[in-house]
Amino acid sequence: MDYNSTREKLIIPEYGRNVQKMVAYVVSIEDREKRTNLAKTLVNVMAQLHPDQRDTVDYKRKLWDHLHIIADYKLDIDGPYPTPAPEEKIKKPDRIPYPQEEIRFRPYGKNIAKMIEKACLFDDGPEKDALVKNIANHLKKSYLNWNRDSVNDELITEHLKVLSHGRLKLSEDTRLTHTSELLARNNPPAVIPHNQNNKRRKFNPKNDKNSNYRDMRNRKKN
Repeated sequence: MDYNSTREKLIIPEYGRNVQKMVAYVVSIEDREKRTNLAKTLVNVMAQLHPDQRDTVDYKRKLWDHLHIIADYKLDIDGPYPTPAPEEKIKKPDRIPYPQEEIRFRPYGKNIAKMIEKACLFDDGPEKDALVKNIANHLKKSYLNWNRDSVNDELITEHLKVLSHGRLKLSEDTRLTHTSELLARNNPPAVIPHNQNNKRRKFNPKNDKNSNYRDMRNRKKN
């Protein structure tokens, strides 16, 4: 019996053993033109095995790169892309730097800090006042996600002052959205659809076409 442990190791298991055998056959063909045509056909077969990956970036190029990798870089064809170098397979990707940004008030996140910086660039006027009020309401709503007991406008005003380094402030007559209204926005009530078909229909065997009531009655008569 032939076990997988005794077979040749799969280079890219996602494509299966049959694809690997076909790749080995394409490599063994001496005619370059025929070898190139069969390679194109094989790439289409590989694409059909993973149709969910078609929306990824450079999808076709990845298929051709995988073809060369399975062929152990021995496939000499006129492909649409240059043959990848074996060194690229073992090359480690570049390290992604983790953003080291200090967040003064974590319940608000870092995006609101960027919005406050943009708001500071606005000229004084009704547009800036409306923007500052919207930011303050957003701070209040975000704060309620972490502390649902209570929050007062004075605390939000102080936080806005700290985050903007004193450059933004609310006017004395500004009133923020009430806490109960913000809580209702954060947790909207679940809507249960009304379906007339869910009502129970009273069972009446005389009117039920699917029951055997009529058949039983006819049998008694006979």
